[in-house]
Amino acid sequence: MIKKLDRLIIKAFIGPFFITFLIALFILVMQFFWKYIDDLVGKGLDTGTLLELTGLVTTTWVPIALPLAILLSSIMCFGNLGESFELVAIKSAGIPLLRFMRPLLFISGLLCLLAFQFANYVIPVANLKFQTLLQDVSVKKPAFDIKEGVFYNKIPGYTLKISTKDKTGTRIGGVLIFEQGNLLQDNMISAENGLMTLSSDQRSLDFKLMNGQYYEEKGPRYSTATNFIRMRFKDYTKHLDLSALQFNRTADSTYKNSAPMLSERQLTIWIDSLRNQAREYMQNSYRGIRGYLHFDRIPDTAWKQAKMAPAHWLPDSLNAKNSQRAQQMVQGLRNQVDIQLLEFQGQETNILNYQVERQRKYSLSFACLVLFMIGAPLGSIIRKGGLGMPLVCAVIFFVIFHLLNTFGEKFAKAGTLSPFVGMWLSVLVMLPIGMFLTYKAMKDSQLFSKEFYFRSLNAVRAAWVRFRSPRT
Repeated sequence: MIKKLDRLIIKAFIGPFFITFLIALFILVMQFFWKYIDDLVGKGLDTGTLLELTGLVTTTWVPIALPLAILLSSIMCFGNLGESFELVAIKSAGIPLLRFMRPLLFISGLLCLLAFQFANYVIPVANLKFQTLLQDVSVKKPAFDIKEGVFYNKIPGYTLKISTKDKTGTRIGGVLIFEQGNLLQDNMISAENGLMTLSSDQRSLDFKLMNGQYYEEKGPRYSTATNFIRMRFKDYTKHLDLSALQFNRTADSTYKNSAPMLSERQLTIWIDSLRNQAREYMQNSYRGIRGYLHFDRIPDTAWKQAKMAPAHWLPDSLNAKNSQRAQQMVQGLRNQVDIQLLEFQGQETNILNYQVERQRKYSLSFACLVLFMIGAPLGSIIRKGGLGMPLVCAVIFFVIFHLLNTFGEKFAKAGTLSPFVGMWLSVLVMLPIGMFLTYKAMKDSQLFSKEFYFRSLNAVRAAWVRFRSPRT
């Protein structure tokens, strides 16, 4: 049964949570656009594609924005209650801190479950579509835009220069079109004026040129024995293919087996499959290496007899031949081992990537609860509302959390830490901090009080003066 106190706490938390969640998402999405602005500008992307890309980017940042929103909103919630002395009234009624934290603790646990389901079912699909769309946008060539007096070479096989254009961009003057035939033979068209239009399907650029000349070189390819042809014209039509500038969508199945595009169950299946492949590869590698070791099949007795045989039994030419053969065998064995080692390391790295991605789904979800355990007692200690002190504290703790999460992921993928320890490093470090802050909040600690530190400093200063003063 929800009591009035629970309604008060929940109502004070819900508003800041949604606001901070949207602000965090906006900042993270802007970070993406700042990073990939060079790949997006000048591509002539339509509004639908940009909106789709923005929506996919927003979806992929939800697992990071959710813990940040819970941390900041919990600090603001309890800070506002403390600043308005409502926490004092609640505690004076004999209600402990953990009791009025209980409804938000339940909501944070519910958000943990929702975050895991979102990361397990929604994020893989969003990552798949986002990676495919981002790759298509990145490889798309710049949009068609010819400026006056500037050579334009974005259309494969052609270089254009237009001296003048009217405001509509249709009537042009001083036209030069260079058409590349091969390394030694190029064609050129020059015209005084003309019309430039796009076809209805925007797949070709059509020129209707007037009063110009057409220069063409004919003959064997890659040869200087060619004929030069010059032709004058009053009207000439030229079509340039723009298919290379079109935006083509790649099928989503291209990246479907990448680790970020899989659910937890699919990741488990892939990890087991990769481990089986690694074991089979090790067995095949062992059999391949044994093919170079011919002497291991010689019985020990025969080897001992050959070793004890006098040196003069074998001629010098045969000794040199055997020595050369042994060196070649060792070199071949070394090359084989190096190749198999690189292949095995690649398989191990691939397995680590899948394990890291599986642990990420759990660690980021549980981080919602851990950051709430930091934010709630921290807000009750600092007793400041708004976006001032709470925002500063939230940014500090979230930066620490994000750095630990990033370092742990890098160490896990490098094999320095296990995937579990690497991806749970931030949670394992922040959890004791949350427990410590909760203990301090329950004891009404003055951890962030200026007066407490001022009085402590004065006490230390007085003790130092008494220590330095001469004794009577």
